[in-house]
Amino acid sequence: MPDLSHLFEQNRLWSEQMRAEDPAFFERLAKLQSPEYLWIGCSDSRVPANQITGLLPGEVFVHRNVANIVVHSDLNLLSVLQFAVDVLRVKHILVVGHYGCGGVKAAHDNLRLGLVDNWLRHIQDVRQKHTQLLDACADVKERIDRLCELNVIEQVLNVSHTTVLQEAWGRGQEVAVHGWIFGLTDGLTRDLHITINGQAALQETYAAALAELETFTPGAPFVPAAA
Repeated sequence: MPDLSHLFEQNRLWSEQMRAEDPAFFERLAKLQSPEYLWIGCSDSRVPANQITGLLPGEVFVHRNVANIVVHSDLNLLSVLQFAVDVLRVKHILVVGHYGCGGVKAAHDNLRLGLVDNWLRHIQDVRQKHTQLLDACADVKERIDRLCELNVIEQVLNVSHTTVLQEAWGRGQEVAVHGWIFGLTDGLTRDLHITINGQAALQETYAAALAELETFTPGAPFVPAAA
């Protein structure tokens, strides 16, 4: 059997470091969590929610799956979403994809990997829906980067159409769904300019995000606007 003692040792060192930096850290952590954010991201080990956002444990509620897909029959995701919105009362739902996503690439390339092919079929649906945008890309890398971006936008729409969000907005609860994408090569997160905070502007915001996507190069690093 493999020896995993080094993981326990690293855990012990981390615990000691946290207590040295903040003696009350674990006392606060043990109390009821009250995060403002739900992160729906990819299972990729290179995209850790807390580190990317600079948030501490307890400050972000997290759901991850292969290629950050939102499916209306996925009871795991829907349970996380319902708990986050109805119980934790999060203010922001962050749908976060990333460039270089293996799931997106596999769907783009029609790779056969096994059971996961059925899951990635949802991304192939996105690819077919946005053929024109993808065909406008200069090369394969740009196409895959664009598909990563389009996948995020479509999943934001899917979250917004769930009964959980529709009912929350219907009762006047303030909760917004945002679409972001993370760059593995620079560690920066980019806003895809799709934020939906109610039923009224849903389709208009979606259409505007798709239109804006045509104005920049797929995978280009995010440049913040001048203050």
